[in-house]
Amino acid sequence: DLPYRPCVGVMLINADGLIFAGQRKDSEVAAWQMPQGGIDAGEKPRQAALRELWEETGITADLAQFVAKSPGWVTYDLPPDLVGKVWGGRYRGQKQRWFLFRFQGVDDQINIATAHPEFSEWRWISADQMLHDIVPFKRAVYDQVITAFRPYLA
Repeated sequence: DLPYRPCVGVMLINADGLIFAGQRKDSEVAAWQMPQGGIDAGEKPRQAALRELWEETGITADLAQFVAKSPGWVTYDLPPDLVGKVWGGRYRGQKQRWFLFRFQGVDDQINIATAHPEFSEWRWISADQMLHDIVPFKRAVYDQVITAFRPYLA
């Protein structure tokens, strides 16, 4: 009966149409993902997407050209062993709005050593590799996002 946590996701692509992927710092196994996070009170989803991008990658809004947004919200449920352990036990999963941005900078401008780092390393990867590397419970969401943004990808 728990609600979904309102959230945004960011697919950041480079000039070659490859996707930014970060290895989660809090995972001891391969857990690559795109930047994402909650929407603060009073914040619009696109504002939240740019804030999350900056908080997780150090990329400022002037280096992220808006390309598209997902046609609607997508949801995922946490695995049963995580419900009650993350987000204070208040949510069963996330309801996400996804945004596609094209990176307008150079790789040296990406800095994952932020105030509250989420990633231990990062790389540019293909859509197929992103689908392979995402944790299984988020794969259906990533498939929907990649399908929506496929025309812009390598």
